[in-house]
Amino acid sequence: MRKINIVLGFCAVVAASSCSKKLDLAPVSSISDANYWQTPDQVDAFVSGLHTRLRSSTGQIQYLGEMRADIFGTDPGSSSTFTGEATQGVERLWTNNLDLDNPGVSNYGGFYANIAQLNLLIDKLNTTNIVTQANKNYYLGIAYGMRAYSYFHIYRSWGKAVIQTEPTTSFDIANLAKAASPEADVLALVKDDVEKSLAAFGTDYSFRNQKGYWSKAATLMLKAEINLWTSYRGGGTADATTAKNVLTDIQANVAGLALLPSFANVFASANYGNAEMIFAIRNKLNEAQLPFAGTFFPQTSLIVNYYDSVGNRKFNVTTDNWGGLLRAPIMISTFRKFSDLDSRKWASIVAAYNLSGGSYKIAGAFVGKYQGEQLSGARQYTNDFPVYRYADLLLMLAEAKVILGESPATEINAVRQRAYGTNYNATTMGYPNQSVDADAKESILQERYFEFVFEGKRWYDLRRMDASNAYVYKYTNILPADSYKVLWPVDRNTLTNNRALTQTPGYAQF
Repeated sequence: MRKINIVLGFCAVVAASSCSKKLDLAPVSSISDANYWQTPDQVDAFVSGLHTRLRSSTGQIQYLGEMRADIFGTDPGSSSTFTGEATQGVERLWTNNLDLDNPGVSNYGGFYANIAQLNLLIDKLNTTNIVTQANKNYYLGIAYGMRAYSYFHIYRSWGKAVIQTEPTTSFDIANLAKAASPEADVLALVKDDVEKSLAAFGTDYSFRNQKGYWSKAATLMLKAEINLWTSYRGGGTADATTAKNVLTDIQANVAGLALLPSFANVFASANYGNAEMIFAIRNKLNEAQLPFAGTFFPQTSLIVNYYDSVGNRKFNVTTDNWGGLLRAPIMISTFRKFSDLDSRKWASIVAAYNLSGGSYKIAGAFVGKYQGEQLSGARQYTNDFPVYRYADLLLMLAEAKVILGESPATEINAVRQRAYGTNYNATTMGYPNQSVDADAKESILQERYFEFVFEGKRWYDLRRMDASNAYVYKYTNILPADSYKVLWPVDRNTLTNNRALTQTPGYAQF
């Protein structure tokens, strides 16, 4: 009898962790087919559970999408954070010093556990008539879209991947030897799932759960991202045209999408499903919080030794109760790359200063984009984590236009104007008037850097925009001689439990 599981526990992703000891390709729980899949409410609950599972993957998404790029790190001369908290192995990510025993992310990020549930939902929706046709179509659109999203993460991170699209039945495939398929096959599956998702959604562009459920617009954003990736890898202008078309499809058919006037308000804890969001991983008070406190925010007892120069004040335990264990500080050089006139600087990063002789001297910085809310004197990280938002649409559209030889000025300037607000001067800040604008791709990379810091995108941006990894070599510490490091190693436990798998080429073999 097949068993299912709506929500499995979160597998922490710290650089030295081993997580699960097997590849989670099979659903496991005490709820079976005999007493589930009987009513529409049960199916609705399962779909909700899939999004809860994705929420538990927020840490993996952040680690895979950003932590190996040029944002986080300790400053020269220090092996710990500016507050003195130890990095405890997380530094292996930004130093790109990974191996099978220190893989950064284990067990393929836990995405196979999500995929197993998506496979089951697809099977049940295609073989039963439990829900209305409208809900069946919407849920199939969700399932195929989220499976494509999961496999696209695996493809970009490990290259080859075990392909499993059928629900498991009488055996546990987690302990079954199964080889990884070539990268081309994984990408083909991703593209096929995208098309199945769009076919299922049909003409339904609606959002559900305040944009906290996957939607047709989310699938279109994913399709654009995939086609931009492949446009640099042989797809050329044909794939760039596809990306442009699906992005303009969203603009034409999804009412109400727009940049919010205030960048900071995009991330406000109570501003769920705002006009800028296209798809966000939902966190709410008394439901769930972002799982970041243990890595990206400082201990309250340590940060109170520093000063906020903007507020001309010392940090205090009442309003600056971050309650974390800072393992991944933001580099001072990252903070200084932003113009002081750019609102994204102050909304995304908190800088801490020493005060001596009436002068402030920066000591370090940490994430400020997600400040949550206060409840009974404790900070609750109840911000949504954006997967796709309208600024992303605009900058991907700008990227597609550059590939096609068109001007990206409209899209880039919309993002810049919102960022600078009343400080915006088109003659000096607008495209193509900044020095970086001499190279349109560099201009887009920089704008995405400022716009999406700590949204799990920078590493993927560097990888995507040049098939030879030139941007990776330029902006990270990976050298061309170590090109194998652009992919992640497979951890020892995964290789132990699936002997048909092989290590990512270049890393020490198992």
